[in-house]
Amino acid sequence: VQLQASGGGFVQAGGFLRLSCADSKRTSSNNAVGWFRQAPGKEREFVAAISWRGPTTDYADSVKGRFTISRDNAKNTVYLQMNSLKPEDTAVYYCAVALGPTVTKTRDRYRYWGQGTQVTVSS
Repeated sequence: VQLQASGGGFVQAGGFLRLSCADSKRTSSNNAVGWFRQAPGKEREFVAAISWRGPTTDYADSVKGRFTISRDNAKNTVYLQMNSLKPEDTAVYYCAVALGPTVTKTRDRYRYWGQGTQVTVSS
């Protein structure tokens, strides 16, 4: 499995970033995809997920209304648009492929993980 996350960077509070998760081996076909994040000294936490066909999404309460997950199955890529960023959004962001087509917040339900991309938001 080759999940390549990209798009992280350094932004000021209130700014935006768009993360991409490219699936070069098409493992995400027929499976939901999620984004998680891990800040220093904290557990990896759920951020957002999208079902295989895209109409169903789920978000952590902390990012609802600010983040939008989407996918382009033709390009085997999932995106995370992050707006109105806050310093507490600072973390390494990971994309992962779930065990099935439906969204889930449960980390153990994700089988394949990509390497992370660092997002740093300054106050």
